[in-house]
Amino acid sequence: MPTDTKRVRGPEASQSPLLFWSRPAEVLPSHGPRADGRQRDQVDVRPVFVRCGLVSQAKGSAYIEAGNTKVLCCVYGPRETERKDETDMKSGRLTTDMRFAPFSCPERGSWIQGSQDKDFSLMLQESLQPAVCLHKYPRSQIEVNVMVLENSGSVLAHAVTCASMALADAGIEMYDLVLGCSLRQDGGSYVVDPTYLEENSWRSGRREKRGGLTVAFLPSLNQVSGLQSDGEMAEETLTAGIRTCIEGCYKLYPVIQQALIKAVRRAAPPPAES
Repeated sequence: MPTDTKRVRGPEASQSPLLFWSRPAEVLPSHGPRADGRQRDQVDVRPVFVRCGLVSQAKGSAYIEAGNTKVLCCVYGPRETERKDETDMKSGRLTTDMRFAPFSCPERGSWIQGSQDKDFSLMLQESLQPAVCLHKYPRSQIEVNVMVLENSGSVLAHAVTCASMALADAGIEMYDLVLGCSLRQDGGSYVVDPTYLEENSWRSGRREKRGGLTVAFLPSLNQVSGLQSDGEMAEETLTAGIRTCIEGCYKLYPVIQQALIKAVRRAAPPPAES
């Protein structure tokens, strides 16, 4: 019997569909230590691994890993603006594009940019633009592309930090680095640098104030370049949350500085032999 060469043969071994059945969101307690051992109501961020210059095709690149959150950023330019009607004779143009890999979330996504990706891209641009010296690059554009390889919470804050490192690695003139930190309010307590489960665990039947906050901060200038908030938060809680996020950015600052220093030393030519 002739075989059908156009038919794709299935695997020899298969798994039950129940193995991939989506489980309901886990309900996390609102008191006591967190699931990963960190404490509530404290500026307790996850350990961070950062590296610059991983993508050789880009002008500058950076990779950041915080817990299971993994973000990669590439910077291209400055180069000529593609559309002449958008050319500014006195200042450059910063474009951002943030996307989630299809395998980055528990629910598989698409390569097509969705509404969440567009919102994050806009927030990323608004956070980075005050720190870049765009007047140094007239009639040019700088492209920042961020790819989220794995989303395990606080992805926007880490994307801001990663993009800032990539801009510095590309040699783009900046007033200061931009660092990001997130906070999640859960009733009377809060968690800094929340995980994916902490961001998406909603308890039914409890009328507690819940909200999220992401701050983009310039540590050397002591200025906030971006602020994104959602949910229900009181004015006093929002003010205290901003101070807490700024403190979290200061904790991250030495790690980013050391990563950039190591990148400069690797790129520097070896000393000439006398």
